[in-house]
Amino acid sequence: MLYLESPAGVGYSYSDDQKYETNDDQVADDNYLALQSFFTKFPNFTENDFFIFGESYGGIYAPTLSLRVATEGAIKLNFRGFAVGNGLSSFALNDQSLIYFGYYHGLFGEDLWRDLNDNCCKDGVCNFYNNSKEDCSVSVGRAFGIVYESGLNEYALYLDCAGGARSQTAYQRTMSHLFKSYREHWQANNLLSSTPTLGEVPPCINSTAQMNWLNRVDVRKALHIPDTLPPWDICSDLVGRQYNTVYQTVKGVYEKLLSLGVRALVYNGDTDMACNFLGDQWFVEQLGFKTTLPYQHWVCDGQIAGFYQMFGNVTFLTVKGAGHMVPQWAPSPALSMLKSFLKDGLY
Repeated sequence: MLYLESPAGVGYSYSDDQKYETNDDQVADDNYLALQSFFTKFPNFTENDFFIFGESYGGIYAPTLSLRVATEGAIKLNFRGFAVGNGLSSFALNDQSLIYFGYYHGLFGEDLWRDLNDNCCKDGVCNFYNNSKEDCSVSVGRAFGIVYESGLNEYALYLDCAGGARSQTAYQRTMSHLFKSYREHWQANNLLSSTPTLGEVPPCINSTAQMNWLNRVDVRKALHIPDTLPPWDICSDLVGRQYNTVYQTVKGVYEKLLSLGVRALVYNGDTDMACNFLGDQWFVEQLGFKTTLPYQHWVCDGQIAGFYQMFGNVTFLTVKGAGHMVPQWAPSPALSMLKSFLKDGLY
């Protein structure tokens, strides 16, 4: 297992020149160089089957790195596939689906739902993503406020918020991938409150254990962390401010990889609101591949663990009751899912 702290500047990764402005393609290039360095030092591992996994914004990182591994040939690997967990695959689909997710999980009252439909929909077609109508922007802003500013745990709807609910706490840094087209208007009209400090990022998640462990002197020494590097933190405001998005969707990247016969798994904990399951389901369906195994449940430890559907060499799968970090909150189903994917079997 090889873990990459990416992009440079997050965790214990660093840049010699202390320059941390980067973008999606630069990160993919840097990660590919990191793989080349690793396999040059440990060439015996090139004989193993190789898979790439990512989660959250790894929905961008994993497929873009996979495309380089599959096509550029700087290193010869037995590259078999990639998997993305609760990934950001399409900004538009993630935003659009979140409104439906919120309503059908009981977060919006009928008055707001009626306003959303009246202000953002026409002839049965709704645009919650980048609607130019002022009334729609206001309605979507109200929905956004309920999901992300009311104190709900946006990473796992049915788990409590660590530290307690904090009314009107805006999570602009950690949720900056959502509803970008409306943010300038919301900020100009004071519909969003102030940007949080790093102490609030990511919201509702208790990261004390990993932060304490990774900052222990003996752990830093075992990981060969230079003494000059600052303490490990779960998020980097410095990198986040300088990051530039290249891909609004990775549909084209998936299409290239799948045409090469690379296998893909898109899996989602179904209670996450940061990168919800419905948006990723739409993303996979809109790739346009024929269904080869219809939507059905899968079982782990004698219980229904979720649902999945296969479209040739790409599979969409949900993990029942899990949130944004599936292996953390549903370890047994996650392991079962992982084994099935690696073996190219049914779930």
